[in-house]
Amino acid sequence: MTAGKRITIHDIARHAGVSPSTVSRVLNNTTPVAEDKRLAVTAAIRRLNYRPSIVAQGLARGTSTVIGVLTQDIASPFYGEILRGIEYGLRGSVYHPIFANGNWRLQEEHDALQILRSRQPEGIILLGGNIPDAEIRAVAEQLPVVVVGRHITGFERHCVRVDDFQGAYLATRHLIELGHRRIAHITGIPSHQDTLDRQAGYEHALHEANIPLNTELIIEGTFQEQSGMLAVETLLMRASPFTAIFAANDQMAYGARLALYRRGIRVPEDVSLVGFDNLPGSAFTTPPLTTVRQPTVEMGTAAASAILSLISGAPPDLPHFAPELIIRESASLCWR
Repeated sequence: MTAGKRITIHDIARHAGVSPSTVSRVLNNTTPVAEDKRLAVTAAIRRLNYRPSIVAQGLARGTSTVIGVLTQDIASPFYGEILRGIEYGLRGSVYHPIFANGNWRLQEEHDALQILRSRQPEGIILLGGNIPDAEIRAVAEQLPVVVVGRHITGFERHCVRVDDFQGAYLATRHLIELGHRRIAHITGIPSHQDTLDRQAGYEHALHEANIPLNTELIIEGTFQEQSGMLAVETLLMRASPFTAIFAANDQMAYGARLALYRRGIRVPEDVSLVGFDNLPGSAFTTPPLTTVRQPTVEMGTAAASAILSLISGAPPDLPHFAPELIIRESASLCWR
């Protein structure tokens, strides 16, 4: 064969000395084929190093082996862990994930969803995003859908998420138990429900401990490392002192840690620091980061298992995931 030429079933048929329809029957396993012809076809497939198109095979059978996955940032360590879990959960099945990025922009999410649907998927897994709940429910009327990282009213059985309020409460209460009273909070993007829930958990822990809420200590972030750095610079320029920071995710905590280091502020001796997510790198920061664990890989695996159940006609049966405080060395007793 000419280098770079796409191998077709006609090429296989010619090498095997059979008809193209016989090759198709062998590939799709639709009807029995004489053993000698089947062996000739499989030998030709190996010789030509043929790789069938998953989409084409699905269309030929009237089904697909594709699961569409709409993520927000495929480069994000948080979403990367969920995607790894999805891949784990689909192993051993006939299904394969294809990924598209929404980048937290509604139009890009719509475009990505359309691209995924054009691939004739058997189901779709949505990670976060801003697509309206009603639109997601409408898609779910046409094919199986599972949502990770957000709550959709009336669609709860198809949603995989951790209790963000409880996780933030645990993080803030831990700092309070260490004696901190001036606890800053770096939020995520205000339009995200997990941002609102984590801020509510932070505020509830303060209220429970009779600590007045100081809005000067609440800084808006973007879930990115750079926003953690900028948040610390903003806090230091304000008149309200602080002894601890609760960042709404680990990535912002990384940025906050760097900003404190550049200002000569020690963690945890001068300022304690707590994150949220328990990303793989958080155990290896200096010092190792105290954080709230989201079981991201397990969440991805559960989403994959749920989509497979829905495809087979069974209920999704999603487990409940509780947040867990992981205590390391970035938070210590407050002596001030």
